[in-house]
Parts: sequence; structure tokens; C-alpha cells
Amino acid sequence: MERRTLLRGAALTPLALAPLSLATPRLAAAQAYPSRPIRLVIPWPAGQATDIIGRLIAEGLSPLLGQPVVPDNRAGAGGTIGTDNVAKAAPDGHTLLAASSGPVSVAPLLRRLPFDVERDLAPVAMAGNSPYLLVTRPGFPATNMQEFIAAVRAAPGRYTFASSGAGATAHLVSEAINRRLGFEVTHVPFTGSAAGVAAVAGGHVDYVVETLAATQPVIRSANLRALGISLLNGSALAPDVPPLSRVAGLEGLDLGAWLGLMVPARTPAPIITRLADAMRDVMRNETLVQRMAAAGVEPTYRDTEAFADTLRAQREVFSDVIQRANIRIE
Repeated sequence: MERRTLLRGAALTPLALAPLSLATPRLAAAQAYPSRPIRLVIPWPAGQATDIIGRLIAEGLSPLLGQPVVPDNRAGAGGTIGTDNVAKAAPDGHTLLAASSGPVSVAPLLRRLPFDVERDLAPVAMAGNSPYLLVTRPGFPATNMQEFIAAVRAAPGRYTFASSGAGATAHLVSEAINRRLGFEVTHVPFTGSAAGVAAVAGGHVDYVVETLAATQPVIRSANLRALGISLLNGSALAPDVPPLSRVAGLEGLDLGAWLGLMVPARTPAPIITRLADAMRDVMRNETLVQRMAAAGVEPTYRDTEAFADTLRAQREVFSDVIQRANIRIE
């Protein structure tokens, strides 16, 4: 009887140990991470907001990870070329993505892409949010959101709003606001943020919902008025502009052009955790945070789970806007 018990135990032992032995190489790789320089793909050209923030992140991560984090600009197709490059990279934590809302949250909803965000990419941490300001042209007959809403509702079809292009993040944020307020307005798309803001400054278009980085310099130099900001609790970058979420009909509004860190899907969880922890430390660097704010981005750290929640929420909002406004990209 004792012999049978021992034999039974011996037969079970390899099975009991199998999961641990199978996991060991993956765990060992994570423990040895990083083993060489890390490439941070920035899917935009030099000087663009994601490039500026991506380089700050690389600078902050390098000493924390003990390996150089090297920025690699792979611009083109609205950020989707570089994003695809990371989606197809080895999931070992040595290729990172300076991710942003355009190619990750918006583009997949509007056109077919060579990657699937949910299948091919994994969130690590969010670093910042570029808030949107609702800005009116000089002489617009409103000094606050209540007066603005009353004026637009009183004249259906009369007023116009600018955007940086059909299907751009700013366009979708604008439509989200317009539809919740029941506006009947005409969209005037431009090729880029600067052109749209300039049209409002020149009095050719009535209002625009654009990033703080694009609007704030013009507000200072022209007679423009910012009536509201798109982040839930406002922003320290524009303390005098009230949050749109306080307006009846826009309760809970919390939309921005987010920036963060992503990796290829199937990257081991311990590597993602290490990167997320390092990002938390980066965001405690006061100098880096000040430089981020100077670029018009509200420093906003969210860990992996909270970042994933943000991505899901934004996808739901924009999917609904695209469907209701029948937005199409030719």
C-alpha cells in the first residue's frame, strides 16, 4: 500500500511542477529585462506634441531602466505607420510606442488598418492629456457657455465650427459636444489645427474646439475668448477656463488628446508592470512635468488598468459620434 502511494505521488510530481517549469523562461526573461537598448517608436515627425512628450519620456525612463531608451521617429499616415511598426514588433519590451489618441483611438474607427489595437497592442501607462478649448471668434455674441448655447440654439444652421480635418480627434470632440447640446451647425474642415484656429481668429468661422497647445498662443495675440475646457475638472494649464462638464447637457465630459506608453500585445506582464512603475517615477520628476506642461499637455499619470479604462471609454464615445454624425473618410 505504501509502495502504491509513493508511485502515485511520483507520477503526479512532474504534472504538478510542469506549469512552473514552462513559465520559467518567460519569467527569467522578464527578470533580466531590459537586456539591451530600448527603441521608443514615435509615429509622428519631430516637433509634434507626441514627439516632444515621447522624447521627455525616453529621457526619464533611461536611468530608471538602466538602458538607453532611444527615440525613433516613424512618421506617416496620421501616425499609423509607426503604430503598426510596434504592433508587429517582438513582444519583449525592447520596442515601445509613444502612443496617442489619433492612431490608436480614432483612426481604427474610421478606416481599415494593418493592425488591430485591441489584438496587437497593450497599454502600459498614460502620461498626459492635451485638453481642448472651445474658442469663439472676435465679436461673437456670447461671453460664457450659457450665452453661447442660447445663441447657437436660437439660430439653427447659421453658425459654423472649424476643425483640423474631417475625422480628426478635434473634429470628433467637437461633434461630441455639438450633439450633446443639440446644435445644428456647419462643419468647416481645414488641413491642420493652425489653419482652423486662424480662420476663427480672422472671423471667418464662428468657433473651434482645439487643443490648448494650438489655441492658447492665438488667444493671447488675438481677441478670442475661451469659453470652456474639455477635461472633467479643468486644467491647471488654463485655470481661468471653466470645465465644460459643468454645463447642463455636458455633465461628465472628459475628453482630451491623450498621450501614453504602449507595447506589443503578449509582452510579459512583469515587463509591463516594470514599465508602468518606471512611468510613475518619471511622472514624479518635477522638471519633466514642467516641460510637459510647457508643451500644452496636462501631466496625467494613469496606471495600466486606468489607462485601459480610458481607452475603452474614449472608443465608446467616438464610435457613437462617428455613427450618429455619419462621419466618413474618403
